[in-house]
Amino acid sequence: MSEAFAVDFSDPAKEDISHLFEFLLIRATTADEFERVQETIDELRLAIEVQLARAPFNYRKSGSDPLRRELVVPVGATGYVVLYDIQPPSQVLLLAVRHQLEDDYH
Repeated sequence: MSEAFAVDFSDPAKEDISHLFEFLLIRATTADEFERVQETIDELRLAIEVQLARAPFNYRKSGSDPLRRELVVPVGATGYVVLYDIQPPSQVLLLAVRHQLEDDYH
């Protein structure tokens, strides 16, 4: 069995996560929705870290660089797209995170 990949968030990817948190918080109108905001972000981060640590080569290529890829993460009724680079021998660097309905990365 191969070793797990280290998963690191670039500063822009961290900013994207913060942007998504704020966006969800602004849209929340009930106490349940407010509670769900942090849960959504936690689910997203966990899915990213677990899936990319195990098998970053399994997800779709993005552009002409075979080491630049995208992971689609379903969370609840929606989903997110994560752009990342695989950096041999065993690191993954997250470049950007966006909602699946956004046109492009920030």
